[in-house]
Amino acid sequence: MTAPARGTEDTGRPSHTGDARDAEDDASLIERSRDEPEAFAELYDRHAPSIHRYVRRRLGDQAADDVVAETFLAAFRRRERYDLARPDALPWLYGIAANLIGKHRRSEVRMLRALARTGTDPVTDSIEGADARVSAAACSRELAGALAGLPASDRDVLLLVAWADLSYQQVAEALSIPLGTVRSRLNRARRKVREALGGSDPTDVQEETE
Repeated sequence: MTAPARGTEDTGRPSHTGDARDAEDDASLIERSRDEPEAFAELYDRHAPSIHRYVRRRLGDQAADDVVAETFLAAFRRRERYDLARPDALPWLYGIAANLIGKHRRSEVRMLRALARTGTDPVTDSIEGADARVSAAACSRELAGALAGLPASDRDVLLLVAWADLSYQQVAEALSIPLGTVRSRLNRARRKVREALGGSDPTDVQEETE
């Protein structure tokens, strides 16, 4: 299934002015799509831009297009198994995307190592208007080297927090791992990044309280 792009408002949400379905959360939309498969396109409209930005930062434009298409195809096929108690499907979609990114880990590490050597980032150089935090992170040769040296599981957790802005609980849901594992992987990854950057960490975000 290729979910068609629709006209959206500035919010990135489908434009159905006055339609009560605008208020549907993701779980309700997925439930409806089980009987009305075409309704799943609304989930694509809502979340494909965010997923695409994240994957593009990690793999570049061409791979991002493929990964996003595969992510929503896999989500469509798995929609019968979606936990309807979770109103926000974004962590679920990021989890599918993370698994697919795993197929490109060698390419990702090669790009990071090239950046560490040359200071030229083949990913972010092609992205106009990248936000300051991502640019500062991706364009640092030292950080690129540190990210390339992380275990894939630690890099996934770190970048889902720093680049996808997921909470620790959402990362746990996305990757189907305990919250404590998220914290330990994140702490380990940040420690290695700080060591590589002489104590600074541009991927650091506000710590969550218990």
